[in-house]
Amino acid sequence: MDAVLEWLQPHPGGLYVDATVGAGGHAERILEACGPDGQLVGIDRDPDALEAAGRRLSRFTGRVRLVSGDFRHLRDVLQEAGVREADGILFDLGVSSLQLERAERGFSFQLPGPLDMRMDPRQPQTAADLVNRLPENQLAELLLRYGEEPFARRIARSIVRRRPLRTTTDLAEAVQAAVPRSRWPRRTHVATRTFQALRIATNQELEALEAALAQVPDVLRPGARVVVISFHSLEDRLVKQAFRSDPRLRQLTLKPVRPGPEELRQNPRARSARLRAAERVEGLR
Repeated sequence: MDAVLEWLQPHPGGLYVDATVGAGGHAERILEACGPDGQLVGIDRDPDALEAAGRRLSRFTGRVRLVSGDFRHLRDVLQEAGVREADGILFDLGVSSLQLERAERGFSFQLPGPLDMRMDPRQPQTAADLVNRLPENQLAELLLRYGEEPFARRIARSIVRRRPLRTTTDLAEAVQAAVPRSRWPRRTHVATRTFQALRIATNQELEALEAALAQVPDVLRPGARVVVISFHSLEDRLVKQAFRSDPRLRQLTLKPVRPGPEELRQNPRARSARLRAAERVEGLR
C-alpha cells in the first residue's frame, strides 16, 4: 500500500524490520526512504521469497540482511541477527503474489496444482493432510472459524465424500458441488473462503500473528512505529486488539486505512487490504 511509508516514517540512519519481506517490494521502498545509511532486516519463512528479495535488493549491499525465520519468533530472530531495537516494523500479511502465481505451491484455485499451501515448504503438514485426515465436523469448524464460510458444513460433507483430494482443482470442484449456484458470490470465486481457511490453518497464521504482535513493543525503540497490513477481518481483529490492549503502544489509526482508487487500479488484489499503525510509547517497558 502507498500508505506504508506515510505511517512507518523511515528516516536516514534508521533500522527497520520487514517481517514479511516476500519479494522485497516494500523493503525496497523503505531502503530508498532511509538512505543513504539506513538498514533493513527482512524476514521470511519462504525460501523462494528470500531468493527473490535478494535479487531485488542486491543494489543495497551492506544495508540489508535477509533472514530465514518465522515472525512468531520475532524477538529471537532479531536477536540472532544482532538487532536489539528497531526504528520501525512492517507486517504485510497473507499470501504473496509470488506464492499465488506458482501452481506448484497450491495456493490458488485458479491454477491446477498440488494441494500444498505451505508458506514454508519445509514444514511437514500440507493442506491435503487437513482435507483428507480431519473428521467432517472438525473440517466444518475449520472452514467456519478461519474462512467464515456460511456453507461450511455442506462443503465439509462434499470434501469427505470425494476423498482423497490431491489437487487445487479437486478442492475447488468439491466446493462448487456443495454450494448452490444461486448462492455463489458475484465478486469472488465460490471457493475463496475455503482456500483461505485451509491456508490459515496449514500455516497457523493467526497463532503466529498473535505471538508476533505481543513481542513488537519489546523490539521497538521508544517513538518507533509498527505498521500492519491485513487482508481479512480475523487478522484485522487481532491487530486492533493488540494495539488497544498493550499500554506500551499508542494507536495512530483508529480505523483501518484502505487503499485509494489509484492504487486499486494498479493492484486490484489490494482491494481487501487494511492498514493499522501504532507507536511505541516512551517511558514504559
